[in-house]
Amino acid sequence: MKTTVLKVDPQHPDAHVIEIAGETIKKGGLVAFPTETVYGLAASAFNESAIRRVYEAKGRPANNPLPVQVADKEDISRLAAELPEAAECLIDHFMPGPITIVLHAKPHVPTMVTADTGKVGVRIPDHPVALALIRAAGTPIVAPSANISGQPPPTTAEEVISYLDGRIEIVLDAGQTNLGIASTVVDATQTPVRIIRQGSISPDMLSVCLDKEKQAND
Repeated sequence: MKTTVLKVDPQHPDAHVIEIAGETIKKGGLVAFPTETVYGLAASAFNESAIRRVYEAKGRPANNPLPVQVADKEDISRLAAELPEAAECLIDHFMPGPITIVLHAKPHVPTMVTADTGKVGVRIPDHPVALALIRAAGTPIVAPSANISGQPPPTTAEEVISYLDGRIEIVLDAGQTNLGIASTVVDATQTPVRIIRQGSISPDMLSVCLDKEKQAND
């Protein structure tokens, strides 16, 4: 397979290029794309053969769930069985942005996405290219970092190619990502909400929601 690199403006991506990438995802292909954090690897979150290819391309262990990205809050309901009050607060305060919220998954979410945990991590990226790609694909996308598992996440298209050349169809090259650090991950399926991984959103920043949750349960 030949991997195609398509350059896009990070703020005003060319609609035709985005359409090509979106159609690739609809057909079961894999597309690396920029977010505000690092480059992600996109496939349809409901296409099991495409999801399997993501695991194979990355060498990702099958017991490691895949995060999912959506373009707006309403699409979270396609994946999550419920939205606890703390999760609603986190969504309203920090999305779009570098936060992934783990929620109970609806039964139709593929077990390859959840790694049979019954949970799904969801985020809305804060990047014009990422949002345009998700909308063009017409579906939530799995979006782990576009690297080989265990290696540093890529912040440029060149780094993506060094990892995944010949394993994926397209890389959308929008230059260097802004933050260069993966998203903060919080598990909202339990009370109190647990911080699984700290990114650029710190515990102090999260306290605007988590302190409310603590007070409500005192």
